Amino acid sequence: MICRLTSPLVAAATLTMLLALSMSIATAQIIEASPELIKKVEAALPDSPGASVLAIDDGKVIFRHSYGLADVENNVPCTPTTNFRMASVSKQFTATAILMLVDRELISLDDPLTKFFPGFPEYGEEITVRHLLTHTSGIPDYEGLVPKGTTLQLKDLDVLQLLMQTDIPLFEPGAKWQYSNSGYVLLGLIVERASKTPFEIFMKDDVFSPLKMTNSNVFQHGLNVVPERAYGHTKQDGKWVRADQSVTSATRGDGCVYTSVDEYAKWLRGHAERRLLSGKSHDAMFSPQVKTSRGDSSYSYGWFLDEYRGEERIHHNGDSRGFRLCSQVYPDRMAAVILQFNCDLQEPTIPIGERISDILIFDREAK
Repeated sequence: MICRLTSPLVAAATLTMLLALSMSIATAQIIEASPELIKKVEAALPDSPGASVLAIDDGKVIFRHSYGLADVENNVPCTPTTNFRMASVSKQFTATAILMLVDRELISLDDPLTKFFPGFPEYGEEITVRHLLTHTSGIPDYEGLVPKGTTLQLKDLDVLQLLMQTDIPLFEPGAKWQYSNSGYVLLGLIVERASKTPFEIFMKDDVFSPLKMTNSNVFQHGLNVVPERAYGHTKQDGKWVRADQSVTSATRGDGCVYTSVDEYAKWLRGHAERRLLSGKSHDAMFSPQVKTSRGDSSYSYGWFLDEYRGEERIHHNGDSRGFRLCSQVYPDRMAAVILQFNCDLQEPTIPIGERISDILIFDREAK
């Protein structure tokens, strides 16, 4: 394992570095990017109708720029305050909500699945909240359980029903790591049941509002709206057309947060200032919990941990219909890169983030 975040002491040091980073963000110290750098970054980005890029180094916002259109159909420009569907980057928000309830002693990481979902198959007695957080539950991904021909969007309770019809897990809980959107859908439902508050309301009142993320939300069609919304797109016959939703785009805990690069910076700052979680929960969230099957990375709670160019990296990508996201944090040098795209990309997101990190952070001194 390459990742060095192996103890609460090191995790605390990492958070101290994030705190220093966040304090500079709070002062809105932004280095104005040159037109040449703006064009260079644009040339390194994949083809997309719109994109937002935020980069921080040594605690300073060194790049903040958006390109193209948030909504091609209505010719709406993309800006740093445009809200994108964060897809699986949303998992860190759900994990935080769970840890907040642990801090409030409303749940335990060792609580079994059957505590929250009576009638779940017997194997749920061996699956804990911790297993769900770390993708070690053995629960199958619900996407593979959706009946053929389904056209209506699945809700969280639909996913729960599909899972309750499975007789055995894919593997014994805790035996291996296997990425599972199902686990985070269930975690969203657990937040709802333990807090006795609808998940989207809990996130708004208990997570976003304290961090002044006033334009961010967990989107629920018919219940709320996304201000300054980016719409997803795909390319057809050489033109960008709207492709914003699929049958799996309405589930909440695994991918339904909408936010902008500006508000995501508030999210990083809120963690660094420990405004949501106890010290114990912070240490756990930024420490490796399990080795993954993706190279030398580990997984904590809603984050991957590894290294890039000799630097510790905390990161996560998002991938859903019409959207691709990338968040990469380098705590040792108080740096971060956040990328948002409103289309399906052909190239994997991690190397895109690394390419932009090279330009804006690691090779910046050479310019």
